Amino acid sequence: MNNDLSWMLDGVLEIPGALHAVLVSADGLLMASSQGVGRDHADTVAAAMSGVQSLSRSIGFFCDGTDLKWRQTLVEFDGGWVFLISAGDGAYLAVSASTDIDMGDITFRMQQLVGQLGKALTTPPRENIGARP
Repeated sequence: MNNDLSWMLDGVLEIPGALHAVLVSADGLLMASSQGVGRDHADTVAAAMSGVQSLSRSIGFFCDGTDLKWRQTLVEFDGGWVFLISAGDGAYLAVSASTDIDMGDITFRMQQLVGQLGKALTTPPRENIGARP
């Protein structure tokens, strides 16, 4: 888990009703999670969200007969929601929320976060400019 990205996920939870956030790789590995999500639960969510996005991406044709590009998956439960969106190449952002969440607000905030995460995920590591031969 990349703790350097975890603090960024906490920002999306400022929306009233937002509960937890995880950043997931396409192969189901946990990249980061917000505070309050235990490692075991985060790993389980990461694996599940990878499967959910894979299934969702495979049925774009169901909308109009063409292979449409996947944007978001929304899963509803008796007591809440799970939002899943792309967070760049091979990464996905999942946020859980209570039933009283403002859906427009949370999806907007998630898109903002994805923009920030995209920069962080594509920034090359710094070179060691210390002692040189």
